Amino acid sequence: MKRAKLLFLQAMVMVVALLIWHVVTAYPIMGEVKTIQFFFSTPAAVIGRTWTQLTGTEIYWHIGITLTETVLAFVIGSAAGIFFGFVFARQQLLAAVFDPYIKAANALPRVVLAPIFALWFGLGIWSKVALGFTLVFFIVFFNVYQGVREVSPTVLANARMLGMNERQLFRHVYWPSALTWMFSSLHTSVGFALIGAVVGEYLGSSAGLGYKIHEAESVFDVTGVFSGMLILTIFVIAIDSVVTMVEKRLLVWRPGQSSTTTT
Repeated sequence: MKRAKLLFLQAMVMVVALLIWHVVTAYPIMGEVKTIQFFFSTPAAVIGRTWTQLTGTEIYWHIGITLTETVLAFVIGSAAGIFFGFVFARQQLLAAVFDPYIKAANALPRVVLAPIFALWFGLGIWSKVALGFTLVFFIVFFNVYQGVREVSPTVLANARMLGMNERQLFRHVYWPSALTWMFSSLHTSVGFALIGAVVGEYLGSSAGLGYKIHEAESVFDVTGVFSGMLILTIFVIAIDSVVTMVEKRLLVWRPGQSSTTTT
């Protein structure tokens, strides 16, 4: 599908959603209009509030705080997940020993950890980074672990027959195999890193987008809540676009889709 057509279809989905939202909040279909608008606001009010905030200066301070927490959680969690994913995939005994503990740690509800991290690290950025780390780490870890384990035994045997050492195997066999899995997890991890930052801010902070949403919610400012959510959405799309750009540059070994020829 051509990119222009794809962008048009994506835009149409957004337009339809906004039209439905407008109709529901502007006409007494689901009840009294004022009551519906109290709970859902209106698209015009939300877009207007978002534009006012983005053309001001205060919101960028909060965006900067959330961005810092998100990037730190994403980078540290991803790096740790990649490293331990490779180590555990290559050391089967180590993986077997720690398997129940990793599964138990992954099963812990992250919201329960937020107050503990606030107690340990305070109400600054590091408690939010720690919460985001727990969300990012396991996603990347399990994907990298599986990606390394999925290497074909035949490919490994042929590589060893050609005399490759462990360093060459890592570079030419294991790393390419795990790379697609890794970037698949990174796209998901971006959102989870942001979730960790925002939830941490929501539960206890004095700055950040989560704090702004909580502040609006505490005074029943539904327009402010939806505006904060819209800014978060724009935020995630921007970060995910950066990850996509990096992915396209690193996955140079992947064969082109139109490279098939007939002889």
